[in-house]
Amino acid sequence: MSDLAIPQVKSTSLFPSGFVRDSAAYILSQQLPDGSIPWFEGHFADPWDHVEAAMGLAIAGEFAAAERAYRWLADIQLADGSWWAAYKNGAVDNGERRETNFVAYVATGIWHYYLISGDKKFLQRYWQMVERAIDFVLGLQTEHGEIHWAVDADGKPREDALITGCASVYKSLECAINIACELDCARPEWQRGRSALGEALQHKPERFDRTWESKARFSMDWFYPVLTGAISGEAARARIQQRWDEFVVTGLGCRCVNDEPWVTVAESCELTMALLASGQRTRAEIIYRGLHRWQDSDGGYWTGYVYRDEAVWPEEKTTWTVGAMLLAADALADLTPASGLFTSVRLLSDTAQDAQRVDCFDQLELSGSQG
Repeated sequence: MSDLAIPQVKSTSLFPSGFVRDSAAYILSQQLPDGSIPWFEGHFADPWDHVEAAMGLAIAGEFAAAERAYRWLADIQLADGSWWAAYKNGAVDNGERRETNFVAYVATGIWHYYLISGDKKFLQRYWQMVERAIDFVLGLQTEHGEIHWAVDADGKPREDALITGCASVYKSLECAINIACELDCARPEWQRGRSALGEALQHKPERFDRTWESKARFSMDWFYPVLTGAISGEAARARIQQRWDEFVVTGLGCRCVNDEPWVTVAESCELTMALLASGQRTRAEIIYRGLHRWQDSDGGYWTGYVYRDEAVWPEEKTTWTVGAMLLAADALADLTPASGLFTSVRLLSDTAQDAQRVDCFDQLELSGSQG
């Protein structure tokens, strides 16, 4: 562990001068020529965290780099619409499984890019990638509504579900439905799948963590259903309040797990957005302002801090942590048209989705969709 001294936060601003520029520069410095964004130099990239970093680039207006990130995913997408758990140096680094929330998250990234850029041709180019990914994920949904967390190397489902993972998929389905609506491609089965998943997250806790120890010690299980819109309003505020003292360390941020003295920047950013989603802006601002003490001189942010030892740990500045910082900044300060993505649910009307699926394909092929 590093004994790096952590300065006290004195500024009342949401973020320091040059924050967006410096944060994007850090992500750009880690992006590889093929478009992939590893956690940090020499490490692997995984599909979920790669998208998180790409969304940070889009917030900063680095559209070319963000699109290179999505093109990389399109180029390596498997025939069934999925991706392996990790990649490194142009090869598969973890071929043991394919995780459903990793696969679905591409829809969130693509919709996020479109909200900021307004580039409809971008949606058209990546529609088939999104469609194949979402169909893969919903193919692993059970009759109870939850979605199996992964398949193994042979494609066999690992039959259990994670609250955090399914909540992430819930937001991704919202984004996928909006993409389909924007492109006049009716996908009512996606809407049915999202509704069933929401029902499971809200009312069927017994469908999660059935074959392993409960993941309730992780803060993400606490706030992710709020962050992604599965739980909202008064129920969301009650859920946040119920375990607030268990996970939030005053003056530092959000713990990753309830049994370790470790606060993490990314979880604190996501909690910031969950607080905004539940109407608790003052709390959100207090937590977020305190996170900039962990910014390094190169624009990166340290992953976490062990307050018992007064030490930064691990000594890593992950690109997805910086992406989360940018997403939370956007949510707080309305930097882009995508600022409300994680603080509200905005499903486009499906009344215009009357085009037949084959007509949709024909239209996209004429527009230059990827094959």
